[in-house]
Amino acid sequence: MNLTVSVDAEHHAATVRISGDLDAATTDGFVDTAGRVLDEHPEVRALHIDCAELGFCDSVGLSGLLLVDRRAAAANVDLHIDNRPAYFERILGLTGILDHLGTRDAERDEMS
Repeated sequence: MNLTVSVDAEHHAATVRISGDLDAATTDGFVDTAGRVLDEHPEVRALHIDCAELGFCDSVGLSGLLLVDRRAAAANVDLHIDNRPAYFERILGLTGILDHLGTRDAERDEMS
């Protein structure tokens, strides 16, 4: 139950990379980091959450994504959930969260 979060912000886009488990023990840190990105970089218009190294996500993690989505929407920032592992794609689809967030996976969009 460990999560590493790193941030890369350039111009009008920022990427928050998550590695590890997004769960009850780690979600607050993720939400706080994403919120700081939005607060400290008002020029950002697109916030990418890179899930390539996401190991696990529980219901608290999903709730955290919804909180980040609300903060991003309030800041007029588009949220993108990128590089989703297959299991996470399935969770997002089954719960309907993917449709609610209106998120896209940039790499998959480019491949279409």
